[in-house]
Amino acid sequence: MPNRDPAAWPWIRSRLAAVRAKQDAARRDSAAARPDVVVRTAVVTDSAAALPADWTAGLSGDGRLTVIPMPVMVGDEIYGEGEDDISETIALALASGTSVKTSRPSPGQFEQAYLAAQRRGYEAVVSVHISGGLSGTADAARLAAARVGIHVEVVDSATVGMALGMAVQESVRAASEGAGAGAVAAAAAGQAASTKVYFYVPSLEQLRRGGRIGAAASLWGTMLAIKPILAVDGGKIVPLEKVRSAARAVARLEEIVAADASARPDGVRLAVHHFGNPVEAESLAGRLAAALPHCPPAQISSLPAVLAAHAGLGVLAVIVGDGSAVGGSSDAGDAG
Repeated sequence: MPNRDPAAWPWIRSRLAAVRAKQDAARRDSAAARPDVVVRTAVVTDSAAALPADWTAGLSGDGRLTVIPMPVMVGDEIYGEGEDDISETIALALASGTSVKTSRPSPGQFEQAYLAAQRRGYEAVVSVHISGGLSGTADAARLAAARVGIHVEVVDSATVGMALGMAVQESVRAASEGAGAGAVAAAAAGQAASTKVYFYVPSLEQLRRGGRIGAAASLWGTMLAIKPILAVDGGKIVPLEKVRSAARAVARLEEIVAADASARPDGVRLAVHHFGNPVEAESLAGRLAAALPHCPPAQISSLPAVLAAHAGLGVLAVIVGDGSAVGGSSDAGDAG
């Protein structure tokens, strides 16, 4: 029979409360442990992202990030970015006038990456790539996406180099936090849109040969010793300013970068790219550090082969992006 002794009621109520509290805690723990509350989204990109090797190394083991190598053709030989040490080969080829060309990865390479993510248990893939205005890589990714069963969102970053790399890092951060494909793609696109690429090349000839800049603009480099400062805008390479000497061009590049970085209220990240001129890049990064004392040190790295093939020897590029908790400049290391 039920206990009707009023003296026992407080004890009964206390025991019921304890049981309910234990049940509530168990439900919370169960919800937190359910694997279906975290959307598993993998990220795929291409080697034009110039991502630091030590940063990517910790992500490739579980398939969270896959970097598709972009092919570079030197003469009759085809090399794969990341698969071969081709920087010296490209430098010698450019210096000797040997043909250096690039191509997009094949749709089959992307298809294999997407299927590998599916086999690992990922529910979706966000594929973030070099500007469609400079390469057909995003088109190849779209062709592959139409062939596979896993959901794939392709993002044309409309940029290159570590500007693309920063967008990839933001997408990995969002994916690691359990965001779905749409949110991960939005994180990549948002970072890419707020990141700027400014650069100087001693000669525009290689950019002209590769069709990355118009013939009229390439004449700047041959008239009156004019040295252009270039930018990536709207997914394409555009002339920004005309300067009368190499020294003045680099100085003006610093001024443009410093003005951009100083105007960002929520923090800034910098990356400096070079090809064949690491000492100049380190000197440039040092001057930027002095001009921007509140900015983390710039990440310094050689351009990926696929970009060096078009920019040529002696390029200096600076990437200016919004500050991020992911892959901070000082943590990324020097990729050489």
